[in-house]
Amino acid sequence: MDTLASPRAAATTAPTEGLWRPALVLFAALSLITGLAYPLAVTGVAQATLADPANGSLVWRDGKAVGSSLIGQSFSDPTHFWGRPSATTPMPDNAANSGGSNLGPSNPALVAAVKDRIQALHAADPSQTAPVPIDLVTASASGLDPHISVAAAQYQLPRIARLRGVPVAALQDLVARHTEGILLGFLGEPRVNVLQLNLDLDARYPTTAPTPARPQT
Repeated sequence: MDTLASPRAAATTAPTEGLWRPALVLFAALSLITGLAYPLAVTGVAQATLADPANGSLVWRDGKAVGSSLIGQSFSDPTHFWGRPSATTPMPDNAANSGGSNLGPSNPALVAAVKDRIQALHAADPSQTAPVPIDLVTASASGLDPHISVAAAQYQLPRIARLRGVPVAALQDLVARHTEGILLGFLGEPRVNVLQLNLDLDARYPTTAPTPARPQT
């Protein structure tokens, strides 16, 4: 009497050698597509259509890259516009370690840091009695903000005008030229790129006077 083999027995005795070749072919094909062809295609399209942002939005001066328009830099002398404080470690504006201080508004360390920054601003310009814009004394969540508010730029005009011997009105025009509008008409606020503003400031109104360092807090 003939007997039928159980499904389990048939499964364990079925040959698997024929599965290796298509598996390896599929692995190689997907590796070439996703690991080589796709990255090359995306890179090529980016370089052809958006070369500047694809390469880091670098800012060039005299044939040398001096920074990126997307990453803040710490300017410490009073003849330049100061940017937003940075809480990145081990140094400010460290693009390899983006992050904030994670300190709450009632944290004593944050309160002390804000007070120190206000004192540094007053020390650089004792005659300035206007309220200090919030973005000049608080760090952002990324620690890499390249912009300050228009109010923060205008707050620093008297100091820079006095130290460089430039009329305040001329610096106001400079800030206006570097003011970026609201994105798409409804996102964000008008802002000023600090690096580009300072580069233009140096080009138009150079100074060779020695300048003390700004305290890093």
